[in-house]
Amino acid sequence: MELRHLRCFLAVAEELHFARAADRLHIEQSPLSRTIKELEEGLGEQLFVRTSRSTRLTRAGKLFLEHVPRVFTALEQARDSVKAAANGFHDQLRIALSDGITPSRLPALLALCRQEEPEVGIRLFEVPLSQQIKGLHDDLYDVGFAQSDEVGDGIAVEAVWSDPLMVAVPARHPLLKHKRIPLDEVLRYPLVLCDPQVCEGHARQIDRVLRRVEQDPMIAERVASCDLMMALVSAGFALGLAGAPHITASRESGVVARPLSGRPPMLTTYLLRREAETSDVLTRFIERVEGLASPEGVRPVSPLEPDQEDVEL
Repeated sequence: MELRHLRCFLAVAEELHFARAADRLHIEQSPLSRTIKELEEGLGEQLFVRTSRSTRLTRAGKLFLEHVPRVFTALEQARDSVKAAANGFHDQLRIALSDGITPSRLPALLALCRQEEPEVGIRLFEVPLSQQIKGLHDDLYDVGFAQSDEVGDGIAVEAVWSDPLMVAVPARHPLLKHKRIPLDEVLRYPLVLCDPQVCEGHARQIDRVLRRVEQDPMIAERVASCDLMMALVSAGFALGLAGAPHITASRESGVVARPLSGRPPMLTTYLLRREAETSDVLTRFIERVEGLASPEGVRPVSPLEPDQEDVEL
């Protein structure tokens, strides 16, 4: 098995079309078909079912697809490690990001790392939660952030940050008559929420909040990022639900952030790492994470505090 076999397999598996895969690889379709056949013969398993109308993965093909991308990730990391060493970095910290961590905290954290340990190179990987968990087990990442503590055995989880869940409301919306919006009032209007396939942990926490009332939400759209959510809210398409820093960090005009009434639900960000494996570099990184104070102007809303002013972006 050679890398060319894996590259060809990955192209066909992602395109599910031999002609498009051949165009993507800049080769003819016939050598692509021969390469896939060589791979299948070497594995002793059929990876694709191909008809005149469609191409689909077999069960063996689906299982193989779970592992092949990690091969290329490991190769890329090996190249980057060599480059980092050539550029004077003595160590490297590989950080996986899932579900979208608090945007205002990440720059402060990275700046602190660069200030205190400039000889440690940092690489960031934005991946779905399931891929982060697999990558931690396979030593593709040293540490990760996600908004889920349901990560299975072998992964240590620590709650590190919490932010109040707020409602992103279009300007001049009827709900702006409320300084703090009751959840049942929010559910009278369409919502735009993050896609659970992309932001699994975030979506799971939002779903727990929505289940507090006996009313099914009207989901207008599922999106892959909070930026797109804020764009749709600004356009008056629907209401959004997100952490306070995500709303205040948005550059969209015409979005007003309002807290929910009563005790504010909190969105928790977790730090993930392999159990019983902590290097000195990772230990110092975790200490910085734990010591990172809440950014100015983004603090949990206490139910005993007076109403805050509107935040209009």
